[in-house]
Amino acid sequence: MPDAPVIEVRDLRFAYRGDPREVLAGVNLRVGARRRVLVIGANGAGKTTLLRVLAGKHMIDPERVRVLGTSAFHDPSLSGRIELLGGRFPFDVDLQVAEILARQIDVDPARRDRLIEVLGVDLGWHMHAVSDGQRRRVQLLLGLLRPRELLLLDEITTDLDLIARSDLLAFLREETERIGTTILYATHIFDMLDRWATDVLYLVAGQVVIDAPIGALPELAPGAPEPLVSVVERWLRRDARRP
Repeated sequence: MPDAPVIEVRDLRFAYRGDPREVLAGVNLRVGARRRVLVIGANGAGKTTLLRVLAGKHMIDPERVRVLGTSAFHDPSLSGRIELLGGRFPFDVDLQVAEILARQIDVDPARRDRLIEVLGVDLGWHMHAVSDGQRRRVQLLLGLLRPRELLLLDEITTDLDLIARSDLLAFLREETERIGTTILYATHIFDMLDRWATDVLYLVAGQVVIDAPIGALPELAPGAPEPLVSVVERWLRRDARRP
């Protein structure tokens, strides 16, 4: 019997209150364990909204969105099994990183130390005086301290330099292979992702246009002549002309 899906979405339609436009317009999606799904789309395509719905941030019919076998919004136990990372991290009080970490409970010291090394975090940083890139590293450190069954990542590498991004992607790959974490990663930065992702989810105007293993797409299969960034650019230019 095949494993139950980690994510199952059926005809999901979503609009923000006061706005008649559907941000998600009939999304169907099924994602299994250990997958690294690259979520692609132009600005406004619905990527962030989809991740937030999966994280239980919006009330949805429980039969429309099932995560880890239960309702994404209605089951509070999911908060300890899912992590949504991205967006602003407005933590700017005069505290050192070491002080913040000292207040964290139920943390594996070996995992914490590994993440500090991977992300290049200095425990002496003061949060009111760090750069955007340093702030992002601390956000990732705190968000990844505890293993999760599902990671929903929204533009998490925007402020990271090349080395930090490479080391983080290697860590995330290991999470899927070692403990079975499923990852959905929305991004506009495609360096080093050609062989990192296992699947591609491409959204256009709130609809799923492509949902497939990356190797099943001829233009992205091993040995394909074009890099991922070129293929995605062609898709985006083509679909920008859609009504």
